Amino acid sequence: MACSAILSSYVAGIVPRVGLGRPVSVPRKHALRVRCAGDQDSAPTTPPSPTSTAPKPQPKVSTKFSDVLAFSGPAPERINGRLAMVGFVSAVAVELAKGDGIFAQLSNGGVPWFLFTAALLSVASLVPLFRGESVQSRSGAVMSADAELWNGRFAMLGLVALAFTEYVKGGPLV
Repeated sequence: MACSAILSSYVAGIVPRVGLGRPVSVPRKHALRVRCAGDQDSAPTTPPSPTSTAPKPQPKVSTKFSDVLAFSGPAPERINGRLAMVGFVSAVAVELAKGDGIFAQLSNGGVPWFLFTAALLSVASLVPLFRGESVQSRSGAVMSADAELWNGRFAMLGLVALAFTEYVKGGPLV
């Protein structure tokens, strides 16, 4: 990229186009100089050796209520995803066991169960975050925090698809 910029400025100085596009040779009076300067206050760093096992400093996790529950904070999508995972599995299980659709489940006493589960999972999800634990701290190889996010997203989509399919069909899916 830099070479093309230098070359185009050099060619533009020697062969400018005048009038109908005919090249006219004009000698350049000054040489083109390119300088690169770094930050003066930054100290040179040496790359860590492969044998060094210095622990990486963990970033400080905010425990403020407004930071934890911010739009891009660690809590909202995780709580919604966990509720969707429980909701999707329980909706499909009850539908297979009793034959009731998701709307029938809600109208036949499902709202108190939903509110209780939502409160319980929300509190259980918020307690570690308010203690200062990061969402990645308990992440393993298979059960990682990213996998939980994706499972929650798919459960949210599955719950909406289940409700939409039952609405269009006019009854339970099974």
